[in-house]
Amino acid sequence: MKVVLFGASGMVGQGVLRACLLDPAVTRVLVVVRNPLGVSHPKLQEVIHQDFTDLSAISEQLAGHDACFYCLGISSAGRSEAEYTRITYDYTLTAAHAVSASNPGLTFTYVSGEGTDSSERGRSMWARVKGRTENALLAMPMDAYMFRPGYIHPRHGAISRTPSYRVLYALTSWLYPLLHRLAPRHTTTTEHIGRAMLAVTRPRAVEERILYSPDINRLGGGTGTAETKAG
Repeated sequence: MKVVLFGASGMVGQGVLRACLLDPAVTRVLVVVRNPLGVSHPKLQEVIHQDFTDLSAISEQLAGHDACFYCLGISSAGRSEAEYTRITYDYTLTAAHAVSASNPGLTFTYVSGEGTDSSERGRSMWARVKGRTENALLAMPMDAYMFRPGYIHPRHGAISRTPSYRVLYALTSWLYPLLHRLAPRHTTTTEHIGRAMLAVTRPRAVEERILYSPDINRLGGGTGTAETKAG
């Protein structure tokens, strides 16, 4: 299986990249980034690209893949709805159209969030924008899955790019086992998300298109080795 990964430098993306590189069924991981990751691996290929609203310049590199794992995102804190929409909705749909156009049968997974508003009419700005993004992806002619995790615990050195989140994780990481016991339906890890993304590429792995933390933990609870649609 050949995978395209957006958002590999973020906390979730780091976990997904690790899962892909460890999985023997994955033969290539193409990461689309603005700056080099500083990671070297025989499976890994980087495409440096600046304008995520126009991917036409790298369309040839995006061809020939079986799955796209979209982990690019930002916090809505301190951002206008227009700015948040540009990064959350516009970037995502640009990527989805680009990869689906050149890869028939592609599996596309999108990291959304618990509390996303599918009605697109709620009071929470981030939830409306995420809901609009999900709805647009699900309406496209591709095999799409929306991941709605709650609290995400970083594993294996994954680090958030948001300073306030880094502080939060540093202060609370030791509490995660207790938190997971108290609220198992609302907690997961970067490791489980990475494995679950690989799992949904398997035939008949899951029927639901919107997956929450319990689904992610169930799908990501194995070794990460996947018998994929690509064989």
